[in-house]
Amino acid sequence: MMKKSFVQIPAFFLGLFCVLFLCPSYAGADVYQYVDDQRVIHLTNVPSGSNYRVLIRERSLRSSLLPDSGPLQELVNRTAGKYGIDSDLVYAVIKTESNFNAKAVSRKGAKGLMQLMPGTAASLGVMDCFHPGDNIDGGIRYLSYLINLYAGDLSLALAAYNAGEGAVAKYGGIPPYAETKSYVRLVLANYERYRRKTAGRP
Repeated sequence: MMKKSFVQIPAFFLGLFCVLFLCPSYAGADVYQYVDDQRVIHLTNVPSGSNYRVLIRERSLRSSLLPDSGPLQELVNRTAGKYGIDSDLVYAVIKTESNFNAKAVSRKGAKGLMQLMPGTAASLGVMDCFHPGDNIDGGIRYLSYLINLYAGDLSLALAAYNAGEGAVAKYGGIPPYAETKSYVRLVLANYERYRRKTAGRP
């Protein structure tokens, strides 16, 4: 397989990159990303260190939209229904946060499928962030709280999920962090893909 490497790009363009190039029909090498101290996102299929995280697997995006585990899908659907949240939105958050890796740990210490920070997990009563049921229940409850807090504004809710409520309050909207802006765009793009899949549209 031919090796491909991507030049470093500003995080501001990550959402656009994902929408234009990581389309449902894409099938190529695994793509890894790394955000450096200057908030520049590095993309490559040949990671040069352990600080790179998988952005997309080699199989097509369409085939990787949902987890391989049927029980996990059932868990997400049931828990989302319990708290009145669109399961497609939950899938979009999980896909973006951990790519359905229940053991995922971020550099900042967020854990599990919905990448709960220790403090957030504690406030939600989540005892084991690596337990899919506990993590999803806590993550959906937190997401539901944020959606209600911002009167249904998904962009603000997702920004707070990523950067914290304090940051959203400080800036009176989506914080001017490249990572957060990219995160919001990517989750919303994934959300649209899930909604299309649910509706049976290409």
